[in-house]
Amino acid sequence: MPPSPRRSPVPSPRMEAQDWALLVVLSLIWGASFLFARIAVLEVPPLMLVFWRVALAALALNLFVALSSRLRFGDRRLWLNFAGMGLLNNIIPFSLIFYGQQEIGAGLAAIVNAMTPIWTALIAHASTQDERLSGNKLIGIVLGFTGVAVLIGSAALQGLAASALAQLAVLGATLSYGVASVFGRRFKSVPPLQTARGQLTASTILMLPIPMIAGASAFALPSAQAIWSVVLLAIVCTALAYLLFFRILSRAGALNISLVTFLVPLSAIALGIVVLGETLHLRHLMGLAIILAGLVAIDGRLLKRKA
Repeated sequence: MPPSPRRSPVPSPRMEAQDWALLVVLSLIWGASFLFARIAVLEVPPLMLVFWRVALAALALNLFVALSSRLRFGDRRLWLNFAGMGLLNNIIPFSLIFYGQQEIGAGLAAIVNAMTPIWTALIAHASTQDERLSGNKLIGIVLGFTGVAVLIGSAALQGLAASALAQLAVLGATLSYGVASVFGRRFKSVPPLQTARGQLTASTILMLPIPMIAGASAFALPSAQAIWSVVLLAIVCTALAYLLFFRILSRAGALNISLVTFLVPLSAIALGIVVLGETLHLRHLMGLAIILAGLVAIDGRLLKRKA
């Protein structure tokens, strides 16, 4: 009996120059989201903040789709997938992060958030054929996580004495993001605009019981600063960000899109330096160098050229 032919390995998705550029833009947007969320969560309860974030973002994208004559509803199965993506990528992680950040420091939250590529790599390795975990990817993930820790510095220690439940909440959010990145691969043939609109619309529908339960208190007006923070968090950091997110995901795969969590703390610090006049420290440069080394290792092409 002749031996069965060996299956050739499925090539892993690769990041092109345009994908890297979009990833940097996405990291800048999500870096700013920490500022807006911090301002808003002081006046708006976490679950209501999740509702307003997804509802306003869904409204913006649905209006854009309607005005551009691109209105597509899709079939029932597609909308079930949108609901699953909305639950994994919006409702669960947003709720857990907003809850956790009430008790733990921003530095610790950023380091825990950098667990996302690790979960994504493990889940993708177990459930896909084209995103298997290689040696250079593993080295890159470890370097990226280390770089974030160096970048944040001693601020990461703030919150270690906080509630274990708050820390587990943020960790749970990263696991949900990791599952969502792999789950989102099924939308590869769906236009990014339709995917972003669909998952945010489904998220809004799933979150409707929250304002109904809260009653009139759910619509109490916070300060103007908090209102603008919610609007920017929804329109820029959610609606626009997800257009970029699903475009990168469809082109470059789950692990590559999850690398944005390594760049977000760097973007937040860069925005602080440019906008708020904060000081650049040596640890920022060291952290940046380690993160870039990790991204080079994960990308792999430069290492292959030197081999």
